[in-house]
Amino acid sequence: MGMDNKFKPSNKKIQDKAWFWPTVYGSIAILMIAAIFVISGLVNDDNGTNPDSVANGDNPDTSFIPVSRDNETLKYPFKEDKLANVQIMQKFYDVNATPEQQQNALLVFNQTFVTSEGISISVNAEPFEVVAAMSGEVKEVKEDPFTGNRITIVHSNGFETIYSSVNDILVKEGDTVAQGEQIATSMENESNPNAGIHLHFKVKKDGVLINPESLLGFNN
Repeated sequence: MGMDNKFKPSNKKIQDKAWFWPTVYGSIAILMIAAIFVISGLVNDDNGTNPDSVANGDNPDTSFIPVSRDNETLKYPFKEDKLANVQIMQKFYDVNATPEQQQNALLVFNQTFVTSEGISISVNAEPFEVVAAMSGEVKEVKEDPFTGNRITIVHSNGFETIYSSVNDILVKEGDTVAQGEQIATSMENESNPNAGIHLHFKVKKDGVLINPESLLGFNN
């Protein structure tokens, strides 16, 4: 027994070593940090939160996903069931068109020829519902009985559509409209009496007028 006690290391002598307590404290600190990471991971899993998405400022709530309308394509500014009865009274003036096509795109006003910046659409020479060709926001509503009241709608994809020779306007500036939603009714105007009851429809892309017929198919 005496021999065993003689060679048994003393706990007090170990504790008196210079490296003992720093080692103990360091080990405890490492265990505490590890515990914090484990608990944090469990909490994030329970909440369904991705730490990367939070760091990037993303909203972890995916119950509402905004729908982008940038992929919409231009549609007719009238109900599609009217297509068979549509007549283009004046075409868009295109400098690259044939002389015959260019002649059809000229308007006569005060004995002066004026080029058409859009197309004049008639449906059986009767009033018809004018609808938004794409979803967007109403930029302007202008009353002008001479050229026909005008509605301008801007769209998120750089397009702008203009609807002239309309009455019974159903929208105002700042309104948001959906594609196919009725915004007015076609009418006659004094500046283009030869077209009768019609809609003068213009399209801009990034501020430049383009031919609506290059984006839409018509029977004539």
